[in-house]
Amino acid sequence: MTVLERTAAGRREQVIPTVEPEFLRRCLLLAIPTALSVALLLATLNLSSAVHLAALAGPGFPNPEPGEGRATEPSAVLAPVFTPEVRYWSGDILRWSSEFGLDPNLVAAVMQIESCGDPAAVSPAGARGLFQVMPYHFAAGEDPLDPETNARRGLAYLAESLVHAGGQVDRALAGYNGGHAVISWPAGGWPAETRRYVAWGTGILAGIGETSSPNRGLAAWLAAGGSRLCSRAAASLDLPG
Repeated sequence: MTVLERTAAGRREQVIPTVEPEFLRRCLLLAIPTALSVALLLATLNLSSAVHLAALAGPGFPNPEPGEGRATEPSAVLAPVFTPEVRYWSGDILRWSSEFGLDPNLVAAVMQIESCGDPAAVSPAGARGLFQVMPYHFAAGEDPLDPETNARRGLAYLAESLVHAGGQVDRALAGYNGGHAVISWPAGGWPAETRRYVAWGTGILAGIGETSSPNRGLAAWLAAGGSRLCSRAAASLDLPG
């Protein structure tokens, strides 16, 4: 008999072990509670996750849908405190704010201070358009004075400022005016121009819920030279001066 034949014979002579029914019954009794416990744990985790997602789907956190990232229909209303030149852009401001997840009144306040709604505004430093965006923020071939392009670049920077500022509007305004680096600085260390900018912006926003007229923050900005910007904006938009 060859080695292979002996091995095959040995396999045929092997005894297949049997399992006692009582042993099987005990194993099942132990396994069923364990399986139920695991199922209960998974169900609890799934419920917790669902509650967490439902909380995130509240105001400011829309439910994720196919094509996530699309602009939602704007539902906010722009406060009436802004000058007519800025209110001229109300529909666009609401749409842009929705696209970038920003408060429309914050967007309007930035436009108010930057250009008073003049799409052709150019500063001595070279900042351009509605949101006074510096040229290096634009891609090759983009028109800085095109309102849509200007808003897209400017509001992307504003949204980033708000993230860097941890949601603090005053620091986000400082970052928009003075660059993101100043967001982490003590407020007393901001350049004088940035401190004025933040005071005007926060003053305008703080006065939105007040009944006093005119808005004190807006009045301070107009008195500091903003009225001249608005006169140029009115002419550019062909509005009554």
